[in-house]
Amino acid sequence: MLSILIPTYNYNAFSLVEELNNQALATGIKYEIIVLDDGSNYFLKENQKINELDNCSLNELSQNIGYSKIRNVLAKKAKYDWLLFLDSDTFPRSSSYISNYIKLITKNKKVVFGGIEYPKNKPENDKLLRWKYGKKREVSSLSNRIKKPYNSVFVYNFLIEKTIFSSILFDEKIKKYGYEDFMFIQNLKLKNINIYHCENTVFHLNSDTSDVFLTKTRTALKTLQFLFENQNIFYIETKITKTYNILYRLKLVATISRLFQKHQNKLETNLKSKKPSLFILDLYKIGYFCLINTK
Repeated sequence: MLSILIPTYNYNAFSLVEELNNQALATGIKYEIIVLDDGSNYFLKENQKINELDNCSLNELSQNIGYSKIRNVLAKKAKYDWLLFLDSDTFPRSSSYISNYIKLITKNKKVVFGGIEYPKNKPENDKLLRWKYGKKREVSSLSNRIKKPYNSVFVYNFLIEKTIFSSILFDEKIKKYGYEDFMFIQNLKLKNINIYHCENTVFHLNSDTSDVFLTKTRTALKTLQFLFENQNIFYIETKITKTYNILYRLKLVATISRLFQKHQNKLETNLKSKKPSLFILDLYKIGYFCLINTK
């Protein structure tokens, strides 16, 4: 019936697995929960307790293989026909989370996204940027998701039939962080595979500091540059590439790059403050993308 697949890296996944296991047991279905640790240095002892739970297993990799490959490995390990992907830093809002998905499986929904939420309470000041970005840019209402079914979709809290997943897979040429989900979803779109949207949310408990988030943002933009140059994604426009192409046609890329270098520290000061601006983040991203494309 259902394989619940959770990649983890330096995160305590036990509470999530325990909750999912209790819910799955209550449904009476055949299921498994597989957690794959991507070469972590922390929470190794805590996550070992996963092996003590019924139908649950923790597998540990000796070295980090990255976001794309680890999901393909998890899918290959799965023995059931339906895959439910979750990240280890999520937690279901509802106690009927698993049973809600089982109902959709019985209705033969092939690909399903349940949506995400962020905690209402503000985190510490040094974590505000990631929290604010998540609430304003990643969270989308069910009605908006239905209108634009391939936008605001992430491959966590994501249910998919195994045969469909295996026909697409994550692009393992993407070695580093960023745009893995985007490319997977775009491949679904190109193959005219519908995504069914429902209200079955998980909280994203991401605890990245603003400094870590900016580092990840720069890494993601380097990944986008790689895809832009090598993977023929000119036909798949992101906000960044769309803006970049306009600047390129206007011959402003070098100018924006120089301005970014001049003001990078000031931009980062705002983004790491207790009142980070998402508009400043947008300027930061296009500035950095111009910079790495002029080197």
